[in-house]
Amino acid sequence: MTWYLPVIWSLLLAVAIAMYVVLDGFDLGMGILFPFAKSDVEKDQMMSSVAPFWDGNETWLVLGGGGLFVAFPLAYSIVMPALYLPVIFMLLALVFRGVAFEFRHVADTSRFLWNIAFAGGSTLAAFFQGVLLGGFVQGIKVENNAFAGGPLDWATPFAFFCGFGVVAGYGLIGAVWLVMKTEGAAARHARAHAKLLLPAVLIFMGVVSLWTPIAFPRIADRWFTTPNLFYLAPIPLVTLLLAWFVWRWLNEGRENRPFFGVIGLFLLGYLGIGISIFPNLVPPSLTVWQTAAAPASQIFMLIGTVFMLPIVLGYIAFVYWLFRGKVREGEGYH
Repeated sequence: MTWYLPVIWSLLLAVAIAMYVVLDGFDLGMGILFPFAKSDVEKDQMMSSVAPFWDGNETWLVLGGGGLFVAFPLAYSIVMPALYLPVIFMLLALVFRGVAFEFRHVADTSRFLWNIAFAGGSTLAAFFQGVLLGGFVQGIKVENNAFAGGPLDWATPFAFFCGFGVVAGYGLIGAVWLVMKTEGAAARHARAHAKLLLPAVLIFMGVVSLWTPIAFPRIADRWFTTPNLFYLAPIPLVTLLLAWFVWRWLNEGRENRPFFGVIGLFLLGYLGIGISIFPNLVPPSLTVWQTAAAPASQIFMLIGTVFMLPIVLGYIAFVYWLFRGKVREGEGYH
């Protein structure tokens, strides 16, 4: 097997997941903050800020799942049965959220129900994405290259804690998105929410960073043995420094910098998870090379990806440039 093909595909999957977490994270976060809006005008303004983007943001989830199926079919056949229930719950929550997004604008007497569906779908989708992350990091029982655990192996305190952490994280990135994209009461309230959520997110990140090496010796060996300890120590230090900058920018009334600072926090946390588990694609036992498809299949799909990925990225950049600027009260995209 060509050794570098699984590495390339694992990097592509990592990029797809990172793009999804950042892009769909802020509009799920907006939904998490939705119940705290003071008026229907503010809620309309919040939804208008993501209206041109939210459905396109979710396509990265398709690339992540499809890429895993195509490039690492053995990993797909193990991970999906292990995490089947939280995957289904997450997808159902995304469906409710999507339907509510479209129906809320045309509903009159039932608008409050669609508000509940929108906020609930956003919150549950974020929660179960965190549960999926926790269930994946803690490891999957494998025997003879097949899932050998039970249907509720994922349901652990660590996974649920990760679920709440992702809800807080998405709420934070949703808040700084609203700071950047809205004006008036929506922006003021979002800035206040961001100041509350930033310390909460740091606490979640800190607890997970301590919990994982204590509970999983393989992760402790990765982070706390020499020379890795010296190479990896800057990551938490840079995370704390960047969080301080985000806090400072929020207090200074900055509008754009907090959003990009929070993206940096997300990527640093994501890097930490990658360092903890790579090269395992099915922790703790199966690597990217053991679960990879045949080289011919990987090359065939890679050719199409090389051509299509720049087009997708260019289209996304164009859409975000086209709908740049702030959404004021009473404005919207139709």
